[in-house]
Amino acid sequence: MATNPIAEAVVKRDRNIVIAGLSAVIFIAAIYTINMAQSYGGMSVAMLQHQNHTGYSNDSFLNLFTMWTVMQIAMMSPTAVPMILMHAKVERSRHPEQSPVIATTLFFLGYIIVWVVFSAVFAIIQMVLQSSALLSPQMSSANPWLAGGILIAAGLFQFSKLKEVCLNECRSPVTYFMLEWREGNTGALLMGLKHGVHCVGCCWVLMALLFVAGVMNLLWMSLITVFVLIEKVMPKGDIFGRVGGVGMLIWGIFLILLA
Repeated sequence: MATNPIAEAVVKRDRNIVIAGLSAVIFIAAIYTINMAQSYGGMSVAMLQHQNHTGYSNDSFLNLFTMWTVMQIAMMSPTAVPMILMHAKVERSRHPEQSPVIATTLFFLGYIIVWVVFSAVFAIIQMVLQSSALLSPQMSSANPWLAGGILIAAGLFQFSKLKEVCLNECRSPVTYFMLEWREGNTGALLMGLKHGVHCVGCCWVLMALLFVAGVMNLLWMSLITVFVLIEKVMPKGDIFGRVGGVGMLIWGIFLILLA
C-alpha cells in the first residue's frame, strides 16, 4: 500500500512536538525532585527530629503535597508516553486539518490531575505516619512491621484482579482509544482523567513502597519508575510484574520474621 509522504511528515512532526513537550515537563519535574532530595539530605537529624516532634502545620502539608506532586509527575509521566503519543496520532488521523497538540495536552493534563489528587492523599498519609512516629527522620519506615506489611501488600496486589484490569488498560493504547474515544478538547481531558484513574489503580500500592526505603530516596524512585515502565510497555511486562510481586512478598515476610 502506498504511503503519503506529506501525511507521514505531519505525523512525525506531531510526534516530535509532543515528545519535546513531555521531555521538558519530565526534565523540570526531575530536576526539582533532585533538588528537593538534596535539600532534604542537607538537613540535620536534629532539625528533622524537631520537625517530627512538633508535628505538621498547614504549610507542612503544602510542602508535602508539592513534594509528592512533583515527584509523581517526574516518575509517572515517562510511563504514560506511549498512550500520549497514541492520542496525538489518533487525534491527527480523525482531524487531519488541525494540530493535535492542544487536545493531547489536555489529555496529559487530565492524567496529571488524577496523580495530583493521589499526591494529596499520600501527603496526608505521610503526615499521619510521621506524627505516629512510624517514619524515621529520613522519611523511611521506622517499624519493620510497617515496612514488611507494605511489601507484602504490594506483592499481593501484583496478583489482584484490580491490578490485572488496570494494567491491561495501560498496556493497550490502541484498544483503549478504540473503546474510550471522545471528541473535542473536553473529551480529551475526560479520556486523560480516565487513563489517570487506571494508572493510579495499577500503581498506587507500588508508590507506597517509597515509605519503605525513603520517600525522597532517588534510587528507590528510579527503580519504581523503571519497574512500572517495564510492566506497561515491555513484552511480557505483566509477567515481570508478578515476578516482582513474589520478590516483594519474600522481602516483606523476611522483614517481619526478623522483627
